[in-house]
Amino acid sequence: MSTNERREVVQYFDGDTELEGFVAAPCSDLPRPIVLICHAWGGSEAFDRERAEWIASLGYIGFAIDVYGKGRRGGDHASCSKLMTPFMEDRALLRRRLLASVTHGSRIAGADSTRIAAIGFCFGGLCALDLARANAPGLLGVIAYHALFAAPNLGAQPPIACKVVAYHGWDDPMCPPDAALGFAAEMSGAKADWQLHAFGGTLHAFTNPAANDPSFGVKYRAIAAARAYEGSGSFFREIFGASVSAKR
Repeated sequence: MSTNERREVVQYFDGDTELEGFVAAPCSDLPRPIVLICHAWGGSEAFDRERAEWIASLGYIGFAIDVYGKGRRGGDHASCSKLMTPFMEDRALLRRRLLASVTHGSRIAGADSTRIAAIGFCFGGLCALDLARANAPGLLGVIAYHALFAAPNLGAQPPIACKVVAYHGWDDPMCPPDAALGFAAEMSGAKADWQLHAFGGTLHAFTNPAANDPSFGVKYRAIAAARAYEGSGSFFREIFGASVSAKR
């Protein structure tokens, strides 16, 4: 972490549920765009904090959110699935939890509540997309990395106002080509400004260096991760303005 950045663990709530997030931000008196980082199925972990610090290095505020609740983290596949399943089965609950995170994020010191983005990985990619589907206040764009594409089915989808980008492994067994095509149709139907970047020879979790279980469908791929992150920087400049990251 740069000496020009601050970082802190933050507590916030969705109703009576206590959540624990992580903030990394440039030390600056200028209002900064904020990027929410949505975690994978195991819950918020070191990977998400590292992504928050990457966001801060770009000149924005990184806020690694917590969907599950303070201290609720997975370990093996069974425990991760147990944590994720209630939110996959109740997408209204998931939307409420995500919007609580947006509300808290918009109040972080130095945050510009009119310039918000969300990114997410795996289950977190679905979370980022659900924020777009919800037209969260202040949301200008979302990026979903190796996301699950299942629509929430919460009634008629209004037009999606923010910009949407998905980085996808074409050989991801958890999200096969038919699901990607369904996502494209959904985004077009919602009149979104959307992009889908599909990488050949790439499995699920391709951005995570710890992913190394091809039999489960997950494998880190450095070149795909690098391309996705490079494209992400351009996307942030597009939605936030090219001059923001230069003001450190």
